[in-house]
Amino acid sequence: MADDRRVVANLQLLLDDVACVPVASSVIGAISHYWSAARHLGDPGPDPTVEVHRHRAIDGLVVTEAITVRSRNPTALSTTVTMLVDGDGADVSSIKHGQVGAPILSANLVPLGWSDERHHTKIDAQPAPAEVIAPPGGGLCLPWPIVLEPAGSCTIVLTWTIQRRQPTGFDADAGSRHVDWDPELIALSTTDRRLSQLVRNGLTDLRHLTLRDPLATSDIAAAAGSPWYLTLFGRDAIWAARFMAPHSSALVAGTLRSLARRQALVADADTAAEPGKILHELRRSSADSAIRGLPPLYYGTIDATPLWIVLLRDGWRGGLSDSDITELLPALDAALAWMKDAVAATPDGLLWYTDQSQHGLTNQGWKDSGDAMRRSDGSIATSPIALIEAQAYAVEAALAAAELGAAFGREVNGWRQWAADLAERVRDRFWVGTGDDAYLAMALDGDGRPVDGVGSNMGHALGTGLLTPAESARVVDRLLRPDMLRTFGIGTLSSENPGYNPIGYHTGSVWAHDTAIAAAGMARAGFADQAAVVAERLLRLGEASGYRLPELCGGEAIGQRPVPYPASCRPQAWAAAAAAPILEILS
Repeated sequence: MADDRRVVANLQLLLDDVACVPVASSVIGAISHYWSAARHLGDPGPDPTVEVHRHRAIDGLVVTEAITVRSRNPTALSTTVTMLVDGDGADVSSIKHGQVGAPILSANLVPLGWSDERHHTKIDAQPAPAEVIAPPGGGLCLPWPIVLEPAGSCTIVLTWTIQRRQPTGFDADAGSRHVDWDPELIALSTTDRRLSQLVRNGLTDLRHLTLRDPLATSDIAAAAGSPWYLTLFGRDAIWAARFMAPHSSALVAGTLRSLARRQALVADADTAAEPGKILHELRRSSADSAIRGLPPLYYGTIDATPLWIVLLRDGWRGGLSDSDITELLPALDAALAWMKDAVAATPDGLLWYTDQSQHGLTNQGWKDSGDAMRRSDGSIATSPIALIEAQAYAVEAALAAAELGAAFGREVNGWRQWAADLAERVRDRFWVGTGDDAYLAMALDGDGRPVDGVGSNMGHALGTGLLTPAESARVVDRLLRPDMLRTFGIGTLSSENPGYNPIGYHTGSVWAHDTAIAAAGMARAGFADQAAVVAERLLRLGEASGYRLPELCGGEAIGQRPVPYPASCRPQAWAAAAAAPILEILS
C-alpha cells in the first residue's frame, strides 16, 4: 500500500509452478521474515530438504525483498523460481469493503513495473530473470532457473520503488527515522521477559507507523493503523501520543502541532467542522473516502478536541518547553472555546453529538459503529448521543486548562468551576442501578434517557477528575466482574446484554487500547492492584499473539487462544502504544 492505494495486488512465489508450504513467519515494524518449504523437491521423506526464506524490508516508498532458496538435499537439484506480481491501484476503502473492481494494470517491460494515475511502481531484480513475461491478464511473470548443490543456496533480490505521480491532500512520508525513543532501551527497563518482548515489538511497530507532516516535515504523528487507516486520525494519534508521553516528546509535540495546523476555522455541516474542532480523519482524496460517504477532511468526532487539550497538558508536564506550549496557546483557546460553546448550546449542559450532514458517522466517539450504543435490553440507542467518556474528557480538559492557565497567566478558576459543574450534571444523569450494582451508563440517548447497557465506556472516566473516590471504586468493581473482564481484557459490552456478540466490533469484542485506558485510569485513581490485574490480561493477550497486541480480538477465547477479528489493523497505533502503560503499571 502507498498513500491509501494498493500498488502491489498479487505477489506469488512458485518453485516449478508449485506454491511452497508455509512454516513460520515474523513481522515486527518494517521487517518481515517468512519461512516455507518446497515439499515437492529433494528427499521425499518427512523432513523438508528445500527451504525458502523471504526477508522483506520497508523504507518509506521502497520495499526490498530477498528470496533465498536453500538445499539440504544430499545431491544437486534444479528448479525454476517464478515470481508472479501485479498491481491494480485499488483504493483502500474499496478493498476493505470488498468492492474492488479495478483491473490489473498493464505492465511495462522496460523498466519493469506499472503505473496508475497516482503512482509509478518500478521493479528491480538482481540477478535479472531469465526472461520477462507479460501474461494476457496483466502483471509480470519473472522466472529464474537455478541449480542447487548440496548445502547450496541461491538468493534473488527484488526492489519495488514507488514514485508519486501527482500530489494529494496528505502526501505524508515515513517518520520512523525521526522518532526519539529506542524500543530496545525501553524494553530493558523490565526483567519480565514477556513484558520486555511486548514493549520491544509494540514500540517498534509504533515507530514504523509514524508519518511526517507534509506541512512541516520535522513533525511526526502516528498513523492509526495498517492497512486500512494508514493516515492521520485525531483521536487515535492523540491516544498513541498520550500513552507514549513518558518516552517521546517528539511524538507528543508533533501530534499536537499536526492537528493544530488543521484545526477547523469555520462551520461546515458537510465536514462536521466547527471553529476550534480537531479533525477526526484525513484522507488523501475524495475517491479514497467515497465508499464511506465521508469527505477527505472530516471533523465528525466529539472527543478529539478535549483529548487534544489534555495531551497539551500531558506534554507540558512531560517537559515540552514553554515556547512549545506558547506556540500552541491560540489553538488551545480555540479548542476551549469550541468545548465551552458546545456545552452551553445544549439545554442540559452536556457534550452531545449528532450527524447533521446525514452522511457522516452515526456515532462519533471511539465506538463509532452504528450498533455500538446498546441499552440493557439490547436495543440500539438513537442520536443525538452524550457519551460518558466525552463528558469525562471535557472535565479533564477543563482541569488541564486551569493547570496550564496557572503556568501561562491565563484563566484558572473559571475552568475549575466549569469542570465541577459538568461533573455534577453527569452525576445527576448518568448513574443507573442502586447500591453495589450502581454503574455509569455509557451515554444518554436522543430522548435524554440513560443508555444503560453495561459497557467499557465507563473505564475512560477513571482518573480524569470526573469521579469521587467512592464512584471510582464502583466503576472499578463493575469492570472487574466476569461479564466484563474477559480472558484477554475488558469487553466492550457486557456478556449479559442481549445485544452481546463476542466478535462484534463494539458489541462484545476486547480492544487493547480500550482496556489499557481503563487500566491506566485505575492506576491514576489509586487502584494499583486492580490496574495490575487488567494489565496482566493484556500481557497475556500479547503473549498469545506473538507479542504484538492486536487492535481487537473476540470477547471469548478458544482455550487459551484469542479469536482474531478478521478486518483488524495489524499493526495498529494505539494498540502498539498500549505496551507503554502496561509497562508502567506492571513495573
